[in-house]
Amino acid sequence: MSSSHSLYSCLGLPRPRCSTLHLDLDLIRFTWAQFSSLSRSLWMSSLPSGHAIEIYSLRVNCRVTSRFAHTVITSKIINRANESREATFEVELPKTAFITNFSMSIDGKVYPGIIKEKASAQREYDAAVSQGQSAGLVKITGRKLEQFHVSVSIAAASKVTFELVYEELLKRQLGLFELLIKVRPQQLVKHFQIDVHIFEPQGIRFLETDSTFMTNELTEALTKVQNETKAHILFKPTVDQQKVNPELDETLLNGDFLVRYDVKRVATAGDIQIVNGYFVHYFAPQEMPVFPKNVIFVIDRSGSMAGRKIEQTREALLKILQDLRPEDHFSCITFNNKVSEWKSALLQATAENVASAAGFVQTIMARGGTDINHALLTAVRVLDKAERLPEQSVSMIILLTDGQPTSGESKVEVIQENIQKAVNGKYALFCLGFGFDVSYNFLEKMALSNGGIARRLYENADAALQLQGFYQEVATPILMKIEMRYPENAVEGLTKNNFKLFFEGSEIIVSGKITVLMVSFLPLQHGSDLTLKEEANVKEKEQVFQNQSYIFGNFIERLWAYLTIQQLLEKSISAQEEQQKALEARALELSLQYGFVTPLTSMVVTKPTGQQQTELANKPTEAGKWVLNSPLGMCGC
Repeated sequence: MSSSHSLYSCLGLPRPRCSTLHLDLDLIRFTWAQFSSLSRSLWMSSLPSGHAIEIYSLRVNCRVTSRFAHTVITSKIINRANESREATFEVELPKTAFITNFSMSIDGKVYPGIIKEKASAQREYDAAVSQGQSAGLVKITGRKLEQFHVSVSIAAASKVTFELVYEELLKRQLGLFELLIKVRPQQLVKHFQIDVHIFEPQGIRFLETDSTFMTNELTEALTKVQNETKAHILFKPTVDQQKVNPELDETLLNGDFLVRYDVKRVATAGDIQIVNGYFVHYFAPQEMPVFPKNVIFVIDRSGSMAGRKIEQTREALLKILQDLRPEDHFSCITFNNKVSEWKSALLQATAENVASAAGFVQTIMARGGTDINHALLTAVRVLDKAERLPEQSVSMIILLTDGQPTSGESKVEVIQENIQKAVNGKYALFCLGFGFDVSYNFLEKMALSNGGIARRLYENADAALQLQGFYQEVATPILMKIEMRYPENAVEGLTKNNFKLFFEGSEIIVSGKITVLMVSFLPLQHGSDLTLKEEANVKEKEQVFQNQSYIFGNFIERLWAYLTIQQLLEKSISAQEEQQKALEARALELSLQYGFVTPLTSMVVTKPTGQQQTELANKPTEAGKWVLNSPLGMCGC
């Protein structure tokens, strides 16, 4: 897309599913939510009229360099009352992000947050809190969000500045990165600014913005500057521009503000970037043929699925069946305490077979118990005995369940062992957990042990769309058994470099350290019978990042650490106890070295004398349970 100040030149394109950034602002509070791969949502809500605590400056500064996002949120607040008042700082951030810094500055004195090993931080916290319970600083708030919050009392006429920093490696989904900002202030904000810089040395393939609330006056507050590799988007409305009309103190800012982009991909074997002895390799091939799928849908129809859940499941399955390709093979299995098969074999996705399966789906009723073990073993048996399938095809099982195994084999450890033994590396198992009654730990371990992933579906009006969206992510496999190879004795500390499947619209990322001075850098990719090569000159690659105004220091090293920690934690989920301890120890070491708040570390937040002086920021996990009245408040722990 050419450089332009117009923010509406690309409207009308379909919106992908991406991560979200969410910001909530009122006179004493704002909330930042999901930026996941590159999406965001921002909202603000007002306090009662005449409240003395005023946010007089709010700045969201986001710098995205080669998918690695560094976000700084700064809020300046003043107490205009003639007595002390409490100000609360709330930020919702993506679950995949790691907080790296937090500080409060009160009348010029800085109170920093300090990241420590989790147990050590908890001991310090317990020592500081002698009685009563105190809420922790982080809790799960939604499907992609977790909330950081801290309250502090500020004296009359005093000022406080809150600053939170977090980092995230953006994940490409369905071919795009997206920044989504939900703007809902319900008030006029004096100094409000969203400042987004994007630097992609591969080149920006396209960039677009959209809004549901834009007027001629507000478009004057929006600027977009773009060239081959950089983009800058600034939204800085004045108070007058925000007004519904000059006579009323009502805001126009009520809706969605979005930024979408993707990068150019010229080199078949991907793009390699090098800074200060660390490299990152992005691989996302385009225009490759899609492998046929052999997919079995295993659907829970136990009593707990009754009502809206089973209705949404039927709705989603009917649409997914229509999206099957003619060369795909498929079957449907439903289960409660008994297992029912649509057919005892895989059938090709002809119009006639799809119509027959749709009829079967429409008859699904919810009642009875939950025999997950028998249902999955039945699916494996159907795949094992399948005949006349395409020679190069991808076989997968998609399980959807909302509860614990209650019929047949009920011990989750035994089920996990049974399924892993039966699958034996031949197929990919994807586990979708519907709602919060499901044992997510159980599903996640089973999926990761069998080459798939787990995902939680939330019980909202769009649950059917969530299920369809997940299917779209895995519907187009284009590579199998990919191995990324690099020069021997020249790199170390490699992140994951073997991948069972690659789906169109996603991206493989490998990072590591360069241990010797090399003239060239030769990665190899093996996908089925395909071998690709790419050469990269280290000195030439390093010169790409000489423009320091668009990068933040050693960003590839931090990207490497971020990715390594995430993969160590993921690998530990399905590891044996001894190996699990070793993986977590290494992840903890890196978390402390690079200052990340991860599931293994906590941030200790101190406050001025005379107030509750210590609080903890603990990172919740998706597999955590909701806990009421815990020492950390209501959170997923």
